[in-house]
Amino acid sequence: MMKEIHPNLLHQKSTLHMKRSPFSSLWLLISAGTMIKLFKVKEKQREQAENANGKPSVKKQSAGELRLHKDISELNLPKTCSISFPNGKDDLMNFEVTIRPDEGYYMGGTFTFSFSISPIYPHEAPKVKCKTKVYHPNIDLEGNVCLNILREDWKPVLNINTIIYGLYHLFTEPNHEDPLNHDAAAVLRDNPKLFESNVRRAMHGGYVGQTFFARCM
Repeated sequence: MMKEIHPNLLHQKSTLHMKRSPFSSLWLLISAGTMIKLFKVKEKQREQAENANGKPSVKKQSAGELRLHKDISELNLPKTCSISFPNGKDDLMNFEVTIRPDEGYYMGGTFTFSFSISPIYPHEAPKVKCKTKVYHPNIDLEGNVCLNILREDWKPVLNINTIIYGLYHLFTEPNHEDPLNHDAAAVLRDNPKLFESNVRRAMHGGYVGQTFFARCM
């Protein structure tokens, strides 16, 4: 026989249940907050332990770094060009390219360029400077380079390989029509034989006019 439950008892049980509900929700919120804090503490402890063990924390790569990795993996350079990373593998955004022309006025010389890559590369062209002082119509004595694809003709579809070939082309076919070193450009235009003599003198180490050039052969 089913025992009859008094309506007042049902009301009391329902009331007790309703009174517990807010506290139950609050307890769940507190528990969730505590779990999040514990997770953050454990994550921080893990990072500290890795640093203590000599393991560097993983740094998120910028879009520029990801694109640069792709460019470097796809390099297809001639034997006259090489790339190096003076700051090691942790700094790929700054590197050097060395060019040793095997033809033209600058044959036998060694010329080093520094590359500085922006985090927003390829939407911004790399900053390139010539570290070797050179007598050249398209490279001034401070190492600034006049190459159209580094300026107004830069497009994100271009890459590091394209730039290196462009730099190599400056040594095989210097251009007197778009100069940075106006004196060298004028000599190339008016007297190519004298220009060749000046280039050889500079590369062997010596003065061209009032300017001294260190040996780069």
